[in-house]
Amino acid sequence: MSKKGLLLCVCQGTCPSFQEMNVFEVLNAIRREKIVDFVGLHPQLCADDGDEYLKTLMKNKEIDKIFVAGCDPRMQQKMFKDAFKEVGFDVTKHFGVDIRNMKTEEAINTIKNLIEQN
Repeated sequence: MSKKGLLLCVCQGTCPSFQEMNVFEVLNAIRREKIVDFVGLHPQLCADDGDEYLKTLMKNKEIDKIFVAGCDPRMQQKMFKDAFKEVGFDVTKHFGVDIRNMKTEEAINTIKNLIEQN
């Protein structure tokens, strides 16, 4: 059975670009709509422990798609490709979206659109 999940990465929670957003409400809104099988929050996926988090999570071969809301999607591709490659996760099944400088509702709608389109 294939699963899809959403990860929020919030630049340690201290970056001004996330100050107008309630990240917990974003996760709860997506979770309540049941458009993904799981949600998660990580303070900084681009750090070394972020690689470990991704590798540990993506070793689960039931995960078919991973949506990451945080910084620029092109940056995400560059930062996560080694972790994904190491565990054999197909990088084309990673979908990123930039939610910096958004308010809560805008982030929710942007993430929902990403998931619905993929």
